[in-house]
Amino acid sequence: MLLMLTTVTGLVDAFSYLQLHHVLVANMTGNVVFLAFALGGVSGFLWWASLLAVATFMVGALIGGRVASRYGSHRGTHLYVAALIEFVLVAASLVVVSVTAGSYRSPALSLLIVLLGIALGLQNATARSLGVPDLTTTVLTLTITGIAADSHAAGGSSSRIGRRLVSVGSMFLGGLVGAALVQADLDWLVVALATALLLVIVTTGFRVKNSRGGWTAKR
Repeated sequence: MLLMLTTVTGLVDAFSYLQLHHVLVANMTGNVVFLAFALGGVSGFLWWASLLAVATFMVGALIGGRVASRYGSHRGTHLYVAALIEFVLVAASLVVVSVTAGSYRSPALSLLIVLLGIALGLQNATARSLGVPDLTTTVLTLTITGIAADSHAAGGSSSRIGRRLVSVGSMFLGGLVGAALVQADLDWLVVALATALLLVIVTTGFRVKNSRGGWTAKR
């Protein structure tokens, strides 16, 4: 399920960066830099859009923290509830995209940033709380660092190399598919695929939310 969430990140960030004036709703490092670009006078970046993305991401992370406090004792229930909320937010984004038909101007631009920013902030906080190594679902910097730093060449044991590569590949796949669909003027399909993946996660999460398996215990 976390790998599917990673693919969702690739899809959504491809859509947001390519269509919403170079905003990343999942990667806040990028938005901080983009904000600096905009304030530095670089064309193509909107300072308020980057700032809005950071602010709404923090709101989503706050919601994610509340969900973790309430449901964190059972990791299956925790992921299910968080994915359900994210599904509603991304599905609402799909409605906005369908109605605007590719014309992302205010207030539609702002609304999409708010909905997707909250959704990905929630996702990031959830993955952080679940604490599965190298499956943050939104940030790959440390994952890629680990591939090199823990390799045999660096004196390490290459631990979790498979998981790390699959995580990178999942986000790459989402970004590749998202970019291809945007280039084909199928913006709605990018968000629809993200919504569909979240629906699969919610359905799977519902089936395991009462599981008594050892993996469900908070670590």
